[in-house]
Amino acid sequence: MDNEARLYAELEARGIAFEVAEHHAVFTVDESRDLNASLPGAHTKNLFLKDNGGQFWLVTVPGEIRVNLKSLPLTISSKRLSFGKAEDLLRLLELTPGSVTPLGAMNDSGGEVRVVIDRELAEATTVWVHPLRNTASLGLAGGDLVKALAGWGHDPQIADIPRLFETASA
Repeated sequence: MDNEARLYAELEARGIAFEVAEHHAVFTVDESRDLNASLPGAHTKNLFLKDNGGQFWLVTVPGEIRVNLKSLPLTISSKRLSFGKAEDLLRLLELTPGSVTPLGAMNDSGGEVRVVIDRELAEATTVWVHPLRNTASLGLAGGDLVKALAGWGHDPQIADIPRLFETASA
């Protein structure tokens, strides 16, 4: 059974309702804007990070926000953060850039990646994430996303992720 089939089977076994929407490959939030308009609910952006102490983090936030990376360590109790390498993403979560999803935590049997979910998403009626590939979106309740992650031994930290705010130019 491939990872995606295993994902669906594990969600079903936990009694988690979900729907899958097939679409063209999307690699960035900008590329997914038109697609997102046709899928009601919250859409996500995922940051694969590593702190100065060597801890890996997967932070999932609403797609339209800009994360304040300087304030994030204080919020999630990490050391200074930088973006993780594609090789580590593949090794730990079996994901490639552009396909990052909190559902990849199912592949981290060693528990090396700490998962953080923005509170807005954890409380959303419907959250759209990639089902381990960027040619589909999987919609499920925010609470069910948290439940699935906890079932894989990745009880996520729910946090109010600090945002960068745009200022209007005069």
